[in-house]
Formats: sequence, C-alpha cells, structure tokens
Amino acid sequence: MQTKNDKKTIRSWAFFDWANSAYNLVITSTIFPAYYTTITSDKDDSTIDYVYFFGYKIVNSALYSYAMAFAFLVIALLSPILSSIADTRGNKKIFMKMFTYIGAVACGTLFFFEINAEKGVDTLNFSIIMFVLAAIGFWGSLVFYNSYLPEIATVEKQDDVSAKGYMYGYIGSIILQIICFVFVFKPEWFGIVDASIPARLSFLLVGIWWIGFAQIPFKNLPKGSPDYKAEKKNIMTSGFQELNKVWKQVKQMKYLKRFLFAFFFYSMGVQTVMLIAALFGEKILHLPTSKLIATILILQLVAIPGAMLMSYLSSKKFGNVNVLIGVVTIWIGCCIAAYYIDTELQFYALAAVIGLIMGGIQSLSRSTYSKFLPQHSPDHTSFFSFYDVTEKVALVFGMFSFGYIEVLSGSMRNSVIALALFFVLGLVFLLLLKKVQPKAVVVD
Repeated sequence: MQTKNDKKTIRSWAFFDWANSAYNLVITSTIFPAYYTTITSDKDDSTIDYVYFFGYKIVNSALYSYAMAFAFLVIALLSPILSSIADTRGNKKIFMKMFTYIGAVACGTLFFFEINAEKGVDTLNFSIIMFVLAAIGFWGSLVFYNSYLPEIATVEKQDDVSAKGYMYGYIGSIILQIICFVFVFKPEWFGIVDASIPARLSFLLVGIWWIGFAQIPFKNLPKGSPDYKAEKKNIMTSGFQELNKVWKQVKQMKYLKRFLFAFFFYSMGVQTVMLIAALFGEKILHLPTSKLIATILILQLVAIPGAMLMSYLSSKKFGNVNVLIGVVTIWIGCCIAAYYIDTELQFYALAAVIGLIMGGIQSLSRSTYSKFLPQHSPDHTSFFSFYDVTEKVALVFGMFSFGYIEVLSGSMRNSVIALALFFVLGLVFLLLLKKVQPKAVVVD
C-alpha cells in the first residue's frame, strides 16, 4: 500500500511536469507556433495566408486550430479505454510511458518540418501529423499523471501538491526554453547559417528533455492501484462502460456534477487562449518572433507565483470555489481586453495578467476535482479519465470554434469574444455550486 504524502514520491510525480511541460511551452506556446506562422506566411499583411494540406486549401492558422482539435478528439476517445484497463490491472504507469514516448518521439521528428521552395522541400503534411501525435502523447499521459494525485497526497495536501507539479513544470520548461533561445537568437555562435535550423533543433531538444526527465517518475512512482478481475472483457467497449459507470456516480454527486459543467465551459477558454496566444500576437499585432517568445517566457515566470498564490488563497483564505469564481471573472475581462488591444505594450500587460491566472486555474481545477472524489476509491484513473475527457471535449469545441469563427469572420478578434462567452457559462455554474454548498471543497 502506497504511503501518502511521501516527499520522494511527490517530488518524482512533480518531475513528470518538469519533463513534459517543455512540450507545452516550446511546441504549443512559443517557438513552434511562431515558426509555423513564419514558414506558412506569404509575408504580405494585406492577404490571407493559405496552405495546402493533402491537397486541400485552408487558412494556415485554421489548420493549426483544427489539428489541435483533432488531437483532443482522439484523446477523448482513447482515454476511457486505456484508463479503465489501467484501473482494473493497476498498470497506469505503463500507459504514462507509452504516451510519453509517442509524444517525445513525435516532437523530435518535427526537426524535419520545413517548407522551402528553393530547395524543393515541403514536409507540411508529415509534420502536421507529427504535431498531432505529439499533442496526443502529451495530453494522453496527463490522464494517468493526474490520477496519481489522490493516491500520493491526502485531501488537505492536494492543493499544495498540485501547485508543486505546475511549479516544477514552469521551472523546467523555462530552463529548456532559455537553452533553445541561445540557438534561436545566437545561431552564429554555433556556426548555423540555415535560418530554420535553430527552431527545428528546439523541437528535437524537447523530445530528448521529455524522455530524459520522465525517467525520474517512471522509476519512483507506484505502478498503480490494482483492482484486477480475471474475467474477459471487450477492451474496446469496457472503457466506455467504465466511463458510463463513473458518469452514473457523478450524477449522484451533485457538487461534483456542477463543478464538471463549470470546468467544461471555462476549459474551452483557458486552454484555447494558451494555445493561440502566439498566433494572435503574430497575426493581429504583427509582433516579431523574438518578442513573442520573450513575452510568453515572462508569462511562464509569472505563472509560478500565480499557482502558489491560488493554492494559498483556496486552502487558507477563501476556499476553492470562491477563488475559481474570482479567477474566471478575470479571464472574462482578459478576453474582452484582447478584442480591443492594438499596441505591443497592451499585449505585454495582458500577457502578464494571463500568466498570473493561467497556472492557478489549472492547478486549482485539478485539486478541486480531486477533493470532490471519494478518496479511497480504486477508480481514480477512471474518475480522472472522465475529468480529462471533459477537458478534451471542451478543447475540441474551443479550438474548432476558434478556427471556424476566424474563417467565417476573417478575424481572430471575433474568435476571442466567443471564448469570453464560454467563460461566462463556466462562471454561472460556479456560482450555482457556491449557492448549493460554498464550502463543499474546503477541508475542515
């Protein structure tokens, strides 16, 4: 039986965030979107940038949004199957490893992403597929990573442990980001003359970093809490049966159910904003790559104290639901502000605010959900699979609607306003949760 609150186990668990958050920063937030936009642009601000994906003509940023939405859809379909197997056989760590290796190797192959008419090179089709696989690897591994939280920490420690994971993630990703910066901004130090090499080398480094540091949690985390039964089941259907079983339990837990509705709607906004921030800065404000990367790096730095602050306020002052209400309200204001910004300084100020609340809302959402769960249930992975499926389906809607509204209206600004509406719906459900039981998730 695994002892909870063991410092070595918690540190090892947090190092998984250290390992994989490099993907989240370099691939989804900074270098990759900036590089993607640059090589798929015609360099004319008065025209719309199109690419050809397997023969289909599509707006470059819309393809990016649709690719991410597809990755989230795959995860939403796969995670119930895999998590139920992990719960019944107690081998969730195997699936953490599998998704980690898929994601990290896919990141590494993005080194070959290049569009160069002079050299006759165009690997867009292959690279978008690898981009999708990298996303599947990252988000798929988090299903099993998150489910360890109630197994390694008691209820009163889960806010702090969850925040510690995000803190490790931000620190680790920033370190690798700085290393990548050296190649991106000073390629001459290494005799690099091909302008595409520094960004592509960063993608390779992410894969190596991800696999390397993931060995720490792989070595020290328990393999899972087994509840194995020998009867034969159809693995393609048993996962969804397990998800249906969890949903039936959730329907009997009215506070958890209302929280999940709130989480579904505000997650449409949170993750979509994080995934398109760099594209927005480049396409709407025409900021250079160096300034975009520096801005998002600062955003990551601000997110560290943000996650710690939210943990403190929820555990010691106001309770989880009240803090989430305040944070979601700030997110609504950020979306409205994004619609109107026109200057570089305004973009930096908005990024600073988003950074402060970004890590906090993710960390607090995870620990709030964990606190609502039956703490001694053997089905933690299935419960967290349900949580992750909720988030991924939300992201499918969020990313697809963002891309579709941009194509329909011709402007990302209108897509941002749609995100504000998602946050409003999330806020409504949080307020309903507060009225029912404002201290539902506060530890006595």
